[in-house]
Amino acid sequence: MTQLGQLAKVLRSKNSGPFEITFDVLFDCKAQYDKVKQSGRITKQAICELYQIKEEQVHHLVFFDQALGFKITILRDISSGSVGDRDVYGAQQHAPLMKLSIDPFPKKGG
Repeated sequence: MTQLGQLAKVLRSKNSGPFEITFDVLFDCKAQYDKVKQSGRITKQAICELYQIKEEQVHHLVFFDQALGFKITILRDISSGSVGDRDVYGAQQHAPLMKLSIDPFPKKGG
């Protein structure tokens, strides 16, 4: 099983303002970027399952072919710096994404 963290050169999270977290995933090889993009594993549904959030909390999921990367922005459960916030900078939220299996779905009937 190949995990996203094994293929990405950069996989990080950070605040995108006080109410959102952005994930940047960048590759240094077009073949690995294409493998991830074409796997069908990078979806809003997959992000929702990883982070236990609703689909409307996924604000952006955008692939940038020219940069060999993609960006995901999600709504934070607690605004940055509020009581109960355990990651003010949003810098420790990428770990579940690293473990995402990017092996393609098995083809039906084959």
